[in-house]
Amino acid sequence: MELPLEGQVDDLRRDLPEHAALETLTLLAARFPGRTSFSTSFGLEDQIISHLIFEHQLPIRVFTLDTGRNFQETYSTWNKTLLRYGQPIEVFAPQTASLEALVAQKGPNSFYESLENRKECCHIRKVEPLARALAGTQLWFTGIRAEQSANRQHMHRAEWDAGHQLIKVHPLFDWTWDECVAFAQENGIPTNPLHQQGFVSIGCAPCTRAIKPGEDFRAGRWWWENADAKECGLHDTNAHQGLDPVVERMPG
Repeated sequence: MELPLEGQVDDLRRDLPEHAALETLTLLAARFPGRTSFSTSFGLEDQIISHLIFEHQLPIRVFTLDTGRNFQETYSTWNKTLLRYGQPIEVFAPQTASLEALVAQKGPNSFYESLENRKECCHIRKVEPLARALAGTQLWFTGIRAEQSANRQHMHRAEWDAGHQLIKVHPLFDWTWDECVAFAQENGIPTNPLHQQGFVSIGCAPCTRAIKPGEDFRAGRWWWENADAKECGLHDTNAHQGLDPVVERMPG
């Protein structure tokens, strides 16, 4: 008798090969036929995983979340990826009514005003569309790496996602940034030009900046907040004083 999904996580942590992304993807696509999905935001890690899926014709569904606030460079990378591999990437966008109501009531940049507002924007543009995208999925692949933040160093290559009731696997979990760069260069993978401008973690344009030497990988995301709130609203932190960092000088 097969274990329930949650009960399979420990076995996967033990059985998945280390530093072997292609083998991980191939093994799990066969183990969960028709029930695997990969979400891409067209950053370096995601481009590597997309390359492995498309080049090896793995039966893994690939999708992206179009928040409506992405960088033009991200859209260009998306288009180059379609041209390079000739494979479809499903798109999930915010619900029109929810987004229109948010912008009508609070304006286009309300996320700068408080942590609550930022989480609300993330929920409408990312969290709710992701829930729709993952419907019917048993195993979700992501581009998370342990090196990306202190929080992520405590994660595992295979985890149980209680919120979505599925298994989450990170094929590049034990890769370094330099290894990702080398692999992309060796394989001619289309990459986001923002990476060459100091952007490591790339999200929505208003909420992402380049990082400085020595800063944490996630320092450029929601940089006006405390470091503990760097996961799309998953962790609590203190709100700042309501200034818009794009048009007003931040204190300190």
